[in-house]
Amino acid sequence: MALRRVLSLLRPGIPRLARLSTAPAAREESAAGPGPVPGRGSAEAVRPPVPAVDFGNTQEAYRSRRTWELARSLLVLRLCAWPALLTRHEQLLYVARKLLGERLFNKLMKMTFYGHFVAGEDQESIQPLIRHNRAFGVGTILDYGVEEDLGPEELCPGCTFTIPGTNKREKQYQAYWAFRDHRDGVISARTYFYANEAKCDSHMETLLRCIEASGEAFSLLAIPLPCLHLQLQFSDVLTKWRCFFHQMAAEQGQAGLAAMDTKLEVAVLQESVAKMGIASRAEIEDWFTAETLGVSGTVDLLDWSSLIDSRTKLCKHLVVPNTQTGQLEPLLSRFTEEEELQMTRMLQRMDVLAKKATEVGVRLMVDAEQTYFQPAISRLTLEMQRRFNVERPLIFSTHQCYLKDAYDNVTLDVELARREGWCFGSKLVRGAYMAQERARAAEIGYQDPINPTYEATNAMYHRCLDHVLKELKHNAKAKVMVATHNEDSVRFTLRRMEELCLHPAGHQVYFGQLLGMCDQISFPLGQAGYPVYKYVPYGPVMDVLPYLSRRALENSSLMKGARRERQLLWLELLRRLRTGSFFHRPA
Repeated sequence: MALRRVLSLLRPGIPRLARLSTAPAAREESAAGPGPVPGRGSAEAVRPPVPAVDFGNTQEAYRSRRTWELARSLLVLRLCAWPALLTRHEQLLYVARKLLGERLFNKLMKMTFYGHFVAGEDQESIQPLIRHNRAFGVGTILDYGVEEDLGPEELCPGCTFTIPGTNKREKQYQAYWAFRDHRDGVISARTYFYANEAKCDSHMETLLRCIEASGEAFSLLAIPLPCLHLQLQFSDVLTKWRCFFHQMAAEQGQAGLAAMDTKLEVAVLQESVAKMGIASRAEIEDWFTAETLGVSGTVDLLDWSSLIDSRTKLCKHLVVPNTQTGQLEPLLSRFTEEEELQMTRMLQRMDVLAKKATEVGVRLMVDAEQTYFQPAISRLTLEMQRRFNVERPLIFSTHQCYLKDAYDNVTLDVELARREGWCFGSKLVRGAYMAQERARAAEIGYQDPINPTYEATNAMYHRCLDHVLKELKHNAKAKVMVATHNEDSVRFTLRRMEELCLHPAGHQVYFGQLLGMCDQISFPLGQAGYPVYKYVPYGPVMDVLPYLSRRALENSSLMKGARRERQLLWLELLRRLRTGSFFHRPA
């Protein structure tokens, strides 16, 4: 009953729309943003060309930077490539703090790593950098970069950890003591832990101040989720229901098809469900009606997922077969009263943040997490999008393209937004948890969710991006953030934008990179008129050390891109020496 009430909280009174055609040409185009979008309708013949971008022109790439800043960048990136420093960086930082004292240590960090990767200590000190970048065509995604240094005993308060083989839930969605610290091996993203409701409220207040201070198009929203157990349980529910659909699809000879290509025959599905003893035939026939599922005579994954909603009054029938025992098990297990209260409070906090973003005119991007949390996060983000993405995409989800099922996730979200009439918005990333995900899958014994190779991840990223760009061509309200430091992926995006007549003036395709990384990509894009943003963290020096550690490790792992960036910095320094512009002042 408790989980049923939580599901009803997620979706209060959202009407189900009839299934629409999936052909983009069948949908009405509507303009987004001020004025007509170049490359649409009657303007097609006279549209301006998509601006060319030269990522090798160091004079243009670094004209916003003073020479000493280039020298600092070169030093920091070179240190990030020094293995001996990286393997002992935590010990070295500790020794430096002890020897120098906090004041001198802070000055040293501001002259090097902190000054390179972090904007400042508070909302006032970061404003000069924000204004400077904006003057050169680069916007800001603001994020308060402080992280708590939690000990092992503080990571999962109230969690009950599983002994392998003692829990009926899927292995992937159980809490294991060995993996209680889901920061291990994570170098590209910040990881949050639930401590208590007071901490979550404090975090929400920080996010509200961040939204107010941003003054830009985006702010980053890291949802303060409830406890680990609740996240895992909710994710387990959603994933089991999806797996049940694919089990039925395999019985109908549709195993291995893409998610949006898998369509179950209703009559066959009813027969299968009746044979399992889940419900009577009369009850099952009420599930699949023209009112609830359209008139196609088939059920796709979006139709199937809608059945889990409490409005369909199916909760008592939501059971799935255990693949090992063959027995039917309840899908919606019981939440405790405290867990239900945590979920309710979280939904209230998300509502406050979204309303504040609407008031200020800022868009929110919800970060992704590990696969064993992500189904819950995706569902909660979806509910925010349904509510707030009515006129424009206020809430952006995040799709991690290093996952094997990334394309299915993207296509399902695009189609759901299309059917229900809200505005699609997503940030596409490669992913931040590869090492940890693989270690956990191997140790616990479930299928590795990550693409097998870097090349496969690149192909998946481009496939997902291409699908979204095609949607953007026929839906001017849809938006995407191409969040990547990969120059080839940026070039791929520019080429497809030109082929699809997606002009940057339409402000449908955004680009994003981290502060202190890949300026040779960000600033040429901004100066050519493309919407591009820097992820700008801020916070006191001592509090952002975990963030700085990850940036150092990330640069060391991206050897090809970091090496090219160092080469371009050298070239620009040499050019300024040769041309007498060593004391260049950005204007």
